[in-house]
Amino acid sequence: MKTPRPEADEYPPAFGGYVARVAEDEDIVAVLARQLDEMVTWLNDVPEVRSDYQYAPGKWSIKEVVGHLSDTERVFAYRALRIGRGDTTSLPGFDDQAYVSELRAGDRTVAEMAAEWGDVRRATIALLRNLPKAAWQRSGIASDEPITVRALAYVIAGHAQHHLEILKTRYAG
Repeated sequence: MKTPRPEADEYPPAFGGYVARVAEDEDIVAVLARQLDEMVTWLNDVPEVRSDYQYAPGKWSIKEVVGHLSDTERVFAYRALRIGRGDTTSLPGFDDQAYVSELRAGDRTVAEMAAEWGDVRRATIALLRNLPKAAWQRSGIASDEPITVRALAYVIAGHAQHHLEILKTRYAG
């Protein structure tokens, strides 16, 4: 289903960069599916000995980036589910930095983390693919800001694209 790019009033300004990373004339669910293949393929080529690499002090490792992507997508997809189903409860924010510190990424392989992210992405695709058309326009409050389901889908895709570009440019070895 082709879903037009959300208007700027459908999401917080901080998400504008993510939304802009998705071409306006693309089917957002197809974009998410394409990213699934691209990300998993890239991650499967990362040697385990390189998976704890950080391109600078204080930056996340490759495995921490993947864990961050899984956690963030879960939160955003949960928001899309709640808002898409007509739930008007204000949804809380989350501290992605605190989540990363709890990942235990060093105890896992990059292959395990890539497989988990793939599972999360497939669940997101299934959720969005099966939402009724009216749900895409629904708006709710998350992190004290208004956001639509349509915007959340674009934010999910743009966020993953942002991190994939960073992985390819700063972590490729």
